[in-house]
Amino acid sequence: MKARDISVPIMIIGIILTMIVALPDYILDVLLAVNIILSAIILLNTIYLKEPLQLSIFPSLLVITTMFRLSLNITALRLILGSGEAGRVIEGFGTFVGGGNLVVGFVMFLVIMVVNFLVITRGSERVAEVAARFTLDAMPGKQMAIDADLNSGLINDSEAKERRRKIQREADFYGAMDGASKFVKNDAIAGMIITALNIIGGLIIGMVMRGEELTTALETYTILTIGDGLVSQIPALMISAATSFIVTRAASDSDISQDMVRQIFSNPRVLFIAAGLSIVLSFFLSPIPFLLLAIILVFLGYTLTQQQKAALKQQEVKVEESEVEEIRKPENVVALLQVDPIELEFGYGVIPLADVNQGGDLLDRVVMIRRQLALELGMIVPIIRLRDNIQLTPNQYQIKIKGVEVATGELILDHFLAMNPGLVDEELEGVKTTEPAFGLPATWIGESQRDKAEMLGYTVVDPPSIIATHLTEVIKKHAHELTGRQEVQVLIDNIRQSYPVIVDELIPKLMSVGEIQKVLANLLKEGVSIRDMVTILESLADHTVVNHDPDMLTEFVRQALGRSISKKFFTESKSNVLTLDPKLEQIIMDSVQKTETGSYLTLEPNVTNTILSNLSKQVQKLLQLGQQPVVLASPIVRLYFKKMTEQIIPGLIVLSYNELDPALEIQSIGVISI
Repeated sequence: MKARDISVPIMIIGIILTMIVALPDYILDVLLAVNIILSAIILLNTIYLKEPLQLSIFPSLLVITTMFRLSLNITALRLILGSGEAGRVIEGFGTFVGGGNLVVGFVMFLVIMVVNFLVITRGSERVAEVAARFTLDAMPGKQMAIDADLNSGLINDSEAKERRRKIQREADFYGAMDGASKFVKNDAIAGMIITALNIIGGLIIGMVMRGEELTTALETYTILTIGDGLVSQIPALMISAATSFIVTRAASDSDISQDMVRQIFSNPRVLFIAAGLSIVLSFFLSPIPFLLLAIILVFLGYTLTQQQKAALKQQEVKVEESEVEEIRKPENVVALLQVDPIELEFGYGVIPLADVNQGGDLLDRVVMIRRQLALELGMIVPIIRLRDNIQLTPNQYQIKIKGVEVATGELILDHFLAMNPGLVDEELEGVKTTEPAFGLPATWIGESQRDKAEMLGYTVVDPPSIIATHLTEVIKKHAHELTGRQEVQVLIDNIRQSYPVIVDELIPKLMSVGEIQKVLANLLKEGVSIRDMVTILESLADHTVVNHDPDMLTEFVRQALGRSISKKFFTESKSNVLTLDPKLEQIIMDSVQKTETGSYLTLEPNVTNTILSNLSKQVQKLLQLGQQPVVLASPIVRLYFKKMTEQIIPGLIVLSYNELDPALEIQSIGVISI
């Protein structure tokens, strides 16, 4: 066995033997010196602790030191009563402290003993009791906090085990301290009893057995009693103080010395005020000590002020150096390459609409836009970046898609935008303008005209609603650009949770994420919702085996989504549409050229111009009737006819016959021919 493994048992046995075996005075001197230095070491250790668990052995150490001290008291008692001598350490303490005066020495001994028993020991006992109670009461809450952090992923299993073990150790430590503190209290009581026995027993032995006079016996045994009491009470006082330090130690990252200096002498203003108080007191009390103290406080306050200024300057220099270093880093260039998918920039006059502290709700509206488009189109709208731009006019705003401006508008704050739905004849007084989202004629009116405009039948909206509507329409228009592979992967992962078979069959065996993204972009480009991803993926799985052309796959998907497409574009059971002349459809089919990269039309320019001219005339007829123009074509022709009309009439709805709901009644009121 190693020596350190048997050192503590040997020490305990030695302490017990000390109580029984008579020791010579020179060995007692050595043991008393060990007791004093050991107590000092324990006290200093508790001062430099950062947390109590760093000295978790303290409760057991407290019991051992108490037993050791009591064994020395018993040995000293045997020597004092047996021979009237107890070694040079006890005699030296008694003579030195008393200074030749027994009364003074005895009074000092009593004061030290009372302070140790009534103040330090009783206080540390109470603090240990309360600390143990609060630690045990707090255990369930701490355990729940660890479980919450573990479930949320903030910590792993090993960290959770370590934190639980630490909580258990704290509970055990404070519980042990609560019991061990009783040893300190009872040790102080035992010291008082031993002191009384020393004096009474010494007087009896000296006067009765040795025949000494009262004065001689009193002087001899009182000095030894005072020395013995002080030799035991000084270490007991240090151990009691160590107990108080360790049970009153609050959570901190440093020891008591550092905390005391940092927390008490950290504010120069306090030191200057204390110096002023010392100067005032110097006029009424002894001037020299208070003036000297005032000078020291002023010096400390001035020094601390200079140190704080220097530290602040040094911190500013470090911040500047870190900023410069950050700018110089080559990695920072990468951050500059990041382009936000959607940006909403506005002049400083529009800031109140986005500032929550000023009552603005634009941020809440942006959140609702993302929810609305998720329900309406089934798309994941990227994070919309809002920022002010001093280069814009105060009331101007602009919308950017991937860093490029695509729309702009200008507001008049504290005004409302009134739009005529076409049924109101009376005009309003105000600033004439154009509604930015749909390009409709409108008028800016004041608050006083709002009720009148609504009574006349105008549609009245506030500035935040204008921005929100404009932003929504821009996102719808560019939805196919904002839905990339990453967004598609998120949609696929969401479907995989409920329909893993469909996803596993399609990806990556039949199609890649990029090919699916092209089909979804084609749908969004024409305003078709991709929310029904299950139907879309099933249709792709059915047709991609024989055809990998994204455009043709889009047509198959549109046919599978026919019911939802019909509901979107036909709100009534009876609807009027435009159709294509069969001859025109045949011309278009004959002009389709297919290559490895896709298919395209090869119509001559004059033929294309004739078709588009006839289309414009028919569309104007429907617009004059107040109806939305819809063109029907055969499934094969639909795609190519839509591409041909995108530049002239980008919002034209072109559907195929296979996309119509059988329950609809469709009437052709115009034929597009060549």
